[in-house]
Amino acid sequence: MKDNTYGLLRDRFGISPKVLDHVKKCEEAVSGRFDRLDDIMAYNQYKVLDAFQKNRICDRHFSWNTGYGYDDAGRDALEQVYADVFNAEAALVRPIIVNGTHALTLTLMGILRPGDKLIYCTGAPYDTLEEVIGIRGEGKGSLREYGVSYSQVELRDDGRIDFDALGEAIGPDTRMVTLQRATGYGWRRAITIEEIKEWADFVHGINPDIVCMVDNCYGEFLHTLEPTDVGADIMAGSLIKNPGGGLALTGGYVAGRRDLVEKISYRMTSPGIGGECGLTFGQTRTMLQGLFIAPKTVNGAVKGAVLCAEVFSSLGFPVCPEADDERSDIIQAVRLGSPEAVIAFCKGIQASAPVDSHVSPEPWDMPGYEDPVIMAAGAFVQGSSIELSADAPIREPYNVYFQGGLTYEHSKFGVIKALQYITEMTNYSAIL
Repeated sequence: MKDNTYGLLRDRFGISPKVLDHVKKCEEAVSGRFDRLDDIMAYNQYKVLDAFQKNRICDRHFSWNTGYGYDDAGRDALEQVYADVFNAEAALVRPIIVNGTHALTLTLMGILRPGDKLIYCTGAPYDTLEEVIGIRGEGKGSLREYGVSYSQVELRDDGRIDFDALGEAIGPDTRMVTLQRATGYGWRRAITIEEIKEWADFVHGINPDIVCMVDNCYGEFLHTLEPTDVGADIMAGSLIKNPGGGLALTGGYVAGRRDLVEKISYRMTSPGIGGECGLTFGQTRTMLQGLFIAPKTVNGAVKGAVLCAEVFSSLGFPVCPEADDERSDIIQAVRLGSPEAVIAFCKGIQASAPVDSHVSPEPWDMPGYEDPVIMAAGAFVQGSSIELSADAPIREPYNVYFQGGLTYEHSKFGVIKALQYITEMTNYSAIL
């Protein structure tokens, strides 16, 4: 941290010198990790550039279309760029996909049929998918109500896939095995690309007709390869996470095998129409530009996550993953041990924001979640978790989940403010 920056943060933002000194020391400790992350970023930047050039992206691809959206050249080009970047046969990239949960729901319901069995092999799915599958809630059109059975295989104690248990769970009615790459609200490291390859090979070795699906939310551009490079049949994610680069205003994507993408498109619109219709509402420019800068944006976010891990682990808080662990998503979990500390952390993140920094977040009963949730996100795009944000269910053992930052410097500032608020608002005031 340069002297000028140190002085600005101390004098204009009121940051404690103790906080600044601790973060500076931690940043120096993790600087060696940043070189590896920069190399991944550069590789992905050129990979994305190659897809843009291959598809001859030009000004006409940024134009509006109306009505049904037939012959939307920008939409078609956008989806082909996504397919090429992810080494997939086809992709759907639409602003009418409202979030990551919607993209995953379309994928599950587009492929699965009555009598099929779905297996989650990374333990419980993300909270918002429980009602989609039918684990909780009734009368909402879940997979269970349509006759799709479900089981889940817990991860091993070391956070790896339990292949023995998965092999026992797979039966003749198994149609899909799903893997959630990111931690979600769990306490585990993200599943790596190497593990995804091992998983896809294992499942296809039992039955090549089983669909290997990956929930890729928060995982794009964390490696030089994506799940569809290493055997996943289909994957889905959100445009207001990694691949939108902070510019996409909304939307989601699916990418993978052409026949599966076609089935999903029929669920997205209607049978017989599929992906042929659907406006992009003039958003192809921001979706393409966001994808172009996404590798750099993700790089800043993951550096911030590494710094967050070092700052809090060095003060005695358990973190997952550790600062030196391989990263496969942008999420950093910190176990703070009390609701007061979780709330203080999130208030610090909110106070770091360029938008709504004056707002004070509080836990609330958010739709789709079982427990009260606190969310801090002063973002240009509402709910964008590639922008600096933090959230947590208010339940024991009181983990908070930190992610995002359109630049490394902003992600770092979030870490600084979160630590400052914890020292000011909780009984952890003596940790520095």
